[in-house]
Amino acid sequence: MDQWKVPLGTLREDALKTLSKMLDNSTCGWRQLAHVMSEDPKFRSSENEMTNYSLQVLSNIGSPSRTLLARLADQSCTLSLLLGGLKKIDHQDAVQYLTHIDFGWHFSRADSFSPQSTNQGHYICRVSLGDTCIFSLWAHVRLADFSPECPSSIFQGSASGLRITRQPQSQALTEGDTLALECQAVANPPAQYEWYHNSEPMPQHQTQSLKIQIVTTAQRGQYKCKAYNLYHEVWSDAAVVTIGPISVTDASWVEVDTRSPGVVETQEPDNRSRERFPVQQMKRPNSPVKKFYATDKVALLIGNMNYAYHTQLAAPIADEMHSAVTEFLLLLDKGVYGLLYFAGHGYENYGNSFMVPIDAPASYTSQHCLCVQNILTKMQERETGLNVFLLDMCRKRNLHDDVLVQTGLLKVTANIVFGYATKKENVSNGIFISFLKQRVCEEEKVTVMLDRVAEDMGRCRITHGRQALELRSNLSERRCLTDSIQTAQCSASYSARNLQWTIAHVLPEIQTLHFECGVIIQLGFAAEFSNVMVIYTRILQKPENIACCSAQLTDFPVDVEIDLKKSNQETLLEAGSLLLINETLPAEADSRYTRVCGLQRLKNELIFTVCLNYKYSNLDEEIQEKQSVTAGKPLVSKLNLYEPRQSQYSRNPSSCLDSFNVPICSLYNDLHIGRGETKETVSVSVPNIPQETDELFDAPQPLVAD
Repeated sequence: MDQWKVPLGTLREDALKTLSKMLDNSTCGWRQLAHVMSEDPKFRSSENEMTNYSLQVLSNIGSPSRTLLARLADQSCTLSLLLGGLKKIDHQDAVQYLTHIDFGWHFSRADSFSPQSTNQGHYICRVSLGDTCIFSLWAHVRLADFSPECPSSIFQGSASGLRITRQPQSQALTEGDTLALECQAVANPPAQYEWYHNSEPMPQHQTQSLKIQIVTTAQRGQYKCKAYNLYHEVWSDAAVVTIGPISVTDASWVEVDTRSPGVVETQEPDNRSRERFPVQQMKRPNSPVKKFYATDKVALLIGNMNYAYHTQLAAPIADEMHSAVTEFLLLLDKGVYGLLYFAGHGYENYGNSFMVPIDAPASYTSQHCLCVQNILTKMQERETGLNVFLLDMCRKRNLHDDVLVQTGLLKVTANIVFGYATKKENVSNGIFISFLKQRVCEEEKVTVMLDRVAEDMGRCRITHGRQALELRSNLSERRCLTDSIQTAQCSASYSARNLQWTIAHVLPEIQTLHFECGVIIQLGFAAEFSNVMVIYTRILQKPENIACCSAQLTDFPVDVEIDLKKSNQETLLEAGSLLLINETLPAEADSRYTRVCGLQRLKNELIFTVCLNYKYSNLDEEIQEKQSVTAGKPLVSKLNLYEPRQSQYSRNPSSCLDSFNVPICSLYNDLHIGRGETKETVSVSVPNIPQETDELFDAPQPLVAD
């Protein structure tokens, strides 16, 4: 018997921890091991699981490698397979450590002394590593009679050697119920399981039982289970799951006659039909599905980390919050979808939520903070089509603040969604957004999409029991963040907003630099976010007597943020730019990319230096030429967000939104005010003009901009 066939789970915890320390590195570690182990479908790690491994570094005692090894153990990975994976990634230390493990098999013969019982009995394995050892559980080996005369064979009547003994059952549930499906199969080797929902795989469910604690209408549909082993596979029967509203008794539906727009008829279900069809009646097969549209989409993302007087948070740096909220409000109008995300310190007093800026004093009050309800009031004044607030912050009471803030009168607009990523312990900010990014583009009602995010967080070991997503919503329509945009007539208001957007979205012009040696370099610019820009250099011309040359960008202003380790890189990925990889940027071998962040802090023009290093064919000495380049004030830096300003939509100058000028930030290292595109929500750049005047909105002639 192969001593290396013992399960990985037989190793002691101290041995697993030692292996984990060896694999917790980026060059030859758990990522590379997970990749080679995925060659076997049984041990393949999904994208969500890889994200879960990465998130372990945010926990004080977390380890991506330990989590990966635990999953491999759950999937019955043997030490032999693990050793093979370590050899493939050439991790010599881990291989040497494992090969020092000694195995000893012990056998207790069965009581029967028939010739066929030679190998029957009990087996146990002793695993030794250094001075420690551990014993596996006893395994009882018995020879089964598979002769045709033996009716007890579990595979009798199954040509494939694999059959399902328990089928999943169809169910009728209501929202909030628990869905539990089970599929059992007998096979040799033992069967593995994969669940499918409406023909789509469910990677998080790979056991014989499928359980979803709180279901929504998104879980409606057909469920099937695939049971398989090394030799065969078989599919279960389809289980149809129907999910109705929370209360069937009080349920009603709205029928829309598309032939007569504006005529809406509300009907109550008949009691007799309710008894016969408690769930199916809620969905009329012939009723048209109403499509919803946005006139525009605008998102403001805020993430504060460098607090002057409070605990530092694991979220990006901040800048002027107050000014960015003002710009955000200027972009809203009738039918616009507005989304505000905030990660940082916060609190809740008397039902009002407050976002704390980075320079708030130690004993801050509402006068130093931004009140979310005040922002919502101003959004309602703009007649927005959808208002979404995602607050990744604490909501404890502020003992230093006993003032009851009088917010504006909120309207009952039935288009508001609040999501609070509340924390029970000291969990880092930003974990919630890692789950949200995986779901935000799903074509589902906003509340359904956020329900799925909450379920993902509940399955994560870091956030389970420590951080939860609490939803508050009065959204009465099936509005999604992916709803298409239908622009209204070209009114003066729309044109003005479009002009404001355009002004802050201007990139520097492409520049061509001529050097004395005859080399010609092209400088180009691309926007990743409203405050993040990528500068690329390309060699257009090189004289024949120059053997090699390269251009590097240096001497950037201290206002902006440059990662020197990722500057002047050969690929966008190496430069840290993931969003522009699919863009039509130059990809020649002599191109270099530099990512510039924090443009909202830029107080003067963006000036930097281009250094050209080259060698002549007949000389070994490297020569350098320099040229200074002025790129103006690109993107959001035109708005001078570092300067205090008063919102033109303020009613009360002493309100907490307008009385304190505080910093703004973004999810990716500063401020993002993003504008939506059709069928998806994207963050690009912020429109506005340096001077805010009423004349802009009263202009009699429409303002048209590219």
